[in-house]
Amino acid sequence: MFILGACMGSFLCCQARRLRLKETSATRSKKKLGPRSVCLSCNYQLRWYETLPIISWLAQKGKCKKCGHKIGILELLSELGLASSFLALSTTINITSATPLAWATFIMTLVLTLSLGFLAIYDGAYGELPSLCLTISIICAIIILILKEWTILSIHSFSSTIITDPLLSAFILGGLYLGLYLISKGKWVGDGDWLLALAIGLALVHPFLALIALFISNFLACVIMYPFVKGKKQKKIHLGPFLVAAFVITATLSNYLMAML
Repeated sequence: MFILGACMGSFLCCQARRLRLKETSATRSKKKLGPRSVCLSCNYQLRWYETLPIISWLAQKGKCKKCGHKIGILELLSELGLASSFLALSTTINITSATPLAWATFIMTLVLTLSLGFLAIYDGAYGELPSLCLTISIICAIIILILKEWTILSIHSFSSTIITDPLLSAFILGGLYLGLYLISKGKWVGDGDWLLALAIGLALVHPFLALIALFISNFLACVIMYPFVKGKKQKKIHLGPFLVAAFVITATLSNYLMAML
């Protein structure tokens, strides 16, 4: 799962770079992107052994083998982030006793994590959240919500909390960020942050888990970004990576957290 996640992180980072280049008017008019990975500085086509997740970056010390241009830390963080996420989420499934519903929920959670991972990479690098990927994330979250509710109904009788809990969870995350966006007119949070938070709230289902994710995301943002924004009034914090990290942590520990109630 760690290796699979690392490969997915490398792929998603590459696709984020490609999407950004395609959206740049100068690139569209002067340069056509090829199917193979190349150095964005000298256009050197990378060999297969130069694209190995994590290993190649460390072996090349984060630089292009030909021109020496720095590759950047984004690639390494993307690979390590998705690798750690897949490894952590793999602890939530028991391969010997899992039901088909449990497997379906697990697989959809991985798919959602890939979509969220792309958003985290793109937001962290460029401060934007592509609308198509946001839509995919919300759809995946709704499917996960249905699967989780189906699992609950297969064990317990119907209760009003089956409806109210997901609504509260979505409101705590999505509603809060939407309110901040509307009140500040986009100055505090971006227009895509509340949609990202909405997807996470729907996937977590329970309001307690939504509160935990909200706390973790803001705590991580404050601790990690404080050195970078200290003394800079106009410095913006891209919340996407922290919201996604909070989702993975909360989803991984959901059973333990729910046992606390």
